[in-house]
Amino acid sequence: MLLADPRIQRPFFEPRVASATQVMAAIDPLVTIGVLLLCAALFRVRFAGAYLILALVVFSLTFPGGAPHTTSAGALARDVLTSWSTTVAVLLFIGWATSTTETFDQRVLLAWLLATPVARFATRLAIPRLLLRLFTAAGVQRVAVIAGACGLGRTLAEQIRSNPLLGIRVAGFFDDRGPARTGDATAGSGAILGALDQLAAYVKSHRVDMIYITLPMASQPRIVRLLDELHDTTASIYFVPDIFLFDLIQAHIDTIGGIPVASVCETPFSGFNGVVKRASDIVLALLICALSLPLLLAIAVGVKLSSRGPVLFRQRRYGLDGREIQVYKFRTMTVTEDGAVIKQARRADERVTRFGAFLRRYSLDELPQFINVLQGRMSVVGPRPHAVAHSEMYRRLIKGYMIRHKVRPGITGWAQVNGLRGETTTLDRMENRIAYDLAYLRHWSLQLDLWIVLKTLFVVINDRNAY
Repeated sequence: MLLADPRIQRPFFEPRVASATQVMAAIDPLVTIGVLLLCAALFRVRFAGAYLILALVVFSLTFPGGAPHTTSAGALARDVLTSWSTTVAVLLFIGWATSTTETFDQRVLLAWLLATPVARFATRLAIPRLLLRLFTAAGVQRVAVIAGACGLGRTLAEQIRSNPLLGIRVAGFFDDRGPARTGDATAGSGAILGALDQLAAYVKSHRVDMIYITLPMASQPRIVRLLDELHDTTASIYFVPDIFLFDLIQAHIDTIGGIPVASVCETPFSGFNGVVKRASDIVLALLICALSLPLLLAIAVGVKLSSRGPVLFRQRRYGLDGREIQVYKFRTMTVTEDGAVIKQARRADERVTRFGAFLRRYSLDELPQFINVLQGRMSVVGPRPHAVAHSEMYRRLIKGYMIRHKVRPGITGWAQVNGLRGETTTLDRMENRIAYDLAYLRHWSLQLDLWIVLKTLFVVINDRNAY
């Protein structure tokens, strides 16, 4: 779920998933309910009535479980903790709303809450390796070859190799270019097995189950000729469009009246995802506003007493689809700049008041932006909005800068929890921030949002980049 490199893109084309992935979809629900059964047995509590209803609710909340997309133990642990925390929060709300929490043995519930994430983590680590051994022992792996030893072919081969649950082994590549021209394009992914005109004969004489064509779209005559030759084989054929030339954002394939349409750049918050995102924003914003109301009043009094000027500072920012919005903040400076030229706050900036420096250090000046969230102008998590003057400057300097405005700007974001909070002193630093913003758009999920919110709390306490 979480990315180490913001420039890593999810492949537009993902090979057909093997049945093992469907097995993984049932692992989380079964492990969760299994741990509940074990905890009830441990404390000699009869598993009936309310516990059966709890098991059904838990199954509905956790099925289908996600197949692991990472081999990193740390990232997997964060994924498990985030998803389990979400499930527990929903269960606690249901228990509070229905006044049924006291129905259950508190020892069983506590043991279950603590043991489940450990069991989930262990099974997510062990099951893929076990399935891979079963595939190998049973000889059920499908064999694939790739027509085109280009960058796209290499990327596809790496994706297949890194996901053993697909049950696919890449035997090699076919390309009219020799090893001298392909260079290390196939290093670690397979050897060049021959030229394209040798592919059909190879498939007939060897056990090949799948053929992936990764030739550039400009090679249409070669592709048509190759497909004609391959019609005399029994292998499954897949055409992988060469659209990695574009900066893909939430790419997918759809149809309009039977005509295939490829989405290259799309908002992640269309349809049901948009409803989930907006609902989570409203719930979080209402909760934080209610809990922080006394603090908001105290800060307002402090701002008014510390220096002359308004309590709230309003500044024009670019919001959803590049439309201008008014963003609220507690005033932390002696000035309220909102013109064509705006100077970013720097360390030991004379414009920042003493009380304002305290607010900026712990991001307390951002609290009024939860009102912007309730207004629908902002989101709790998303790309941080920049002043209009800064956006106009950077859109000319950084490719893809305005794509970040396909979603509502956020109070916190993926870039901010990865060390890119505070002043952007160089163009390279801003480019890195934009790379993280675009990675967030590509890989958005509710779990990622919740993880960013949790991580923000630690960043605000420990980070020294805010001033």
